[in-house]
Amino acid sequence: MAKYKISFDRELCIGVLACAGVAEKFYKTHPDGKVDLIGGTFNAKTKRWELIIDEKDLDVNKMAAEVCPVIAIIIEKLD
Repeated sequence: MAKYKISFDRELCIGVLACAGVAEKFYKTHPDGKVDLIGGTFNAKTKRWELIIDEKDLDVNKMAAEVCPVIAIIIEKLD
């Protein structure tokens, strides 16, 4: 089964919360008005939050990325 990496730029997030609306299992609203990537770890090099997901979770996260107006969510397939 393929693995994918979600890369989330929290600084770029403007708090529209659309991602949390379509993928509440992965994105939750933070008290500061932005979202957090649930289970994500911060990559100090890229300054982005990252999470490895299985193929079964790809579609819902693709939808979350598509509804983000500032393209703060990027998903890439891992080898």
